[in-house]
Amino acid sequence: MVRLSSYAALLSGFASSMAAGIPTRRAMAVHDERELPVHFANVGTPSPDTLMNLKLALTASDMAGLEKTFWDVSTPGNALYGQHLSFEETKVFAAPTTDTVTAVTAWLNENGINDITTTGAFDDWLAFTVPISTANSLFEAEFQNFTEIGGPTQLIRTLSYSLPVDLQQHINLLHPSTDFVRNIKGPIFRASVPGSSLNNTARALTAPSSCNSVVTPACLQDLYGIPTTPATQTSSKLAVSGFIEQWPQTADLKTFLGSLRTDISSATTFALQTLDGGSDPQAARDAGIEANLDIQYTVGVATGVPITFISVGEDNTDGIDGFLDIMNNINGQIAPPFVSLLIFSSYGFDEPDLTSTMANQLCNAYMTSGTRGVSILFASGDGGVSGSQSQSCSTFIPTFPSGCPFLTSVGATQDVTETSASFSSGGFSNIFARPSYQTTPVATYLTALGSTNSGKFSTTGRAFPDVAAQGVNVEIVDGGEAGLVDGTSCASPIFASVIALINDRLVAAGKSPLGFLNPFLYANPTAFFDITTGDNPGCNTNGFPAKAGWDPVTGLGTPNFASLLAAAGV
Repeated sequence: MVRLSSYAALLSGFASSMAAGIPTRRAMAVHDERELPVHFANVGTPSPDTLMNLKLALTASDMAGLEKTFWDVSTPGNALYGQHLSFEETKVFAAPTTDTVTAVTAWLNENGINDITTTGAFDDWLAFTVPISTANSLFEAEFQNFTEIGGPTQLIRTLSYSLPVDLQQHINLLHPSTDFVRNIKGPIFRASVPGSSLNNTARALTAPSSCNSVVTPACLQDLYGIPTTPATQTSSKLAVSGFIEQWPQTADLKTFLGSLRTDISSATTFALQTLDGGSDPQAARDAGIEANLDIQYTVGVATGVPITFISVGEDNTDGIDGFLDIMNNINGQIAPPFVSLLIFSSYGFDEPDLTSTMANQLCNAYMTSGTRGVSILFASGDGGVSGSQSQSCSTFIPTFPSGCPFLTSVGATQDVTETSASFSSGGFSNIFARPSYQTTPVATYLTALGSTNSGKFSTTGRAFPDVAAQGVNVEIVDGGEAGLVDGTSCASPIFASVIALINDRLVAAGKSPLGFLNPFLYANPTAFFDITTGDNPGCNTNGFPAKAGWDPVTGLGTPNFASLLAAAGV
């Protein structure tokens, strides 16, 4: 029982608070929390006056409806297959409701936050800047300074934050908050190509043995039957994303084409799109191995397809190297910007670096693009079963975005008689469930695998990669010098170029582009060269063995252009 005098005091205090404009504290609940990742250390508390640029992701009005539509337009045999949505049609599903925007804005306003910017493809993010002391109070968080152990990454993050109970239905996540992403590593360039003078010679119908040591566009044309006939449809485009100040050089592309694609003009180039302060400086010292690789093996393989390089600069606050910003940019363009969009790794992360809320946010952004007919591909990573890069581990580490079921993950092979590349990352997501298009082939593989590596991976997660292509001894030009690179980041532009050329034929025939690829790919497993040898070691194991059919090293296999083209109906 509360005595009258105490009750009066409480009322008096409440009245004083209301008079002073201090709102009643809402009931709060933890919205996201995690353990400190092993690759980071807490190095102290930042000044409470330190300003933080924060964003709240608002819930979509009908994400379930958008996903259903995504599967309808992406699945062969469905009555809606290929009937991709317009921007306005997508916005009906993806934009937050007025009630959501109003409710969240009111909460920020009542806490003195009035300078709010609406951002995102569908006005689905609210951005604002507050001191850390305010962020800690508002979200019941404890933002700290963290540093990557043995690495350069410095972050201000929290291991937990809360939201008002009555707003959790309106907010997906706070960002940045609980994601700990390390700097991305790229492929290694080996100069002085053995036995190569950058001269393209006549090739037999089957790739010559020289392709075992040096892979060129001609090798790929021979291995996969990729045509040299130029594309004809300017509306069928391929985009290459660039991050971490990786810049392709037009001089290097000219040398590459002049030596290895003598049948097309060496003046063939690419368009440039920038965001977040991105650029493409052209001094030789600015050459980027990853960017040169990506451009040379799209311009040089997807003959005649218009190529755009999207340079994402460092002026972003998403903390994950612009991955959010580029998807907001793509999804926010009114006209479908690209018939085939390629975003690929070395640009990728270990799945544990991101919380499940952020992984789902990005994954849904890729799904949103798929409803509009965009194909998205990522390299699977270069650490075998140990993640995006080789590292110590006791259980297998899946990579992201490859674990997202709404995109196509590309592994790597090597040699003319193809076998899997040992670094090719593959496995099973711990966040995303297995999609229906994988049910039969993955079950078949797991049955054949038996008890091997039991307990080291999820047997129910989304499996990756989906497909593969050459990824060892791939020749590029960087800074005016010929060299070789390895990685699944070689395989991804190669496979994307195959899809771009097929889309060109589809558009020329008056048909829709393929859009999200996986239901089509898994429905046509015989359109691939099956890779049945090799494995992907890591975590003190031999990893997963390649087997007949789908496997978590090379997926369905490498592309047979003629068979894929026939399966697409052109």
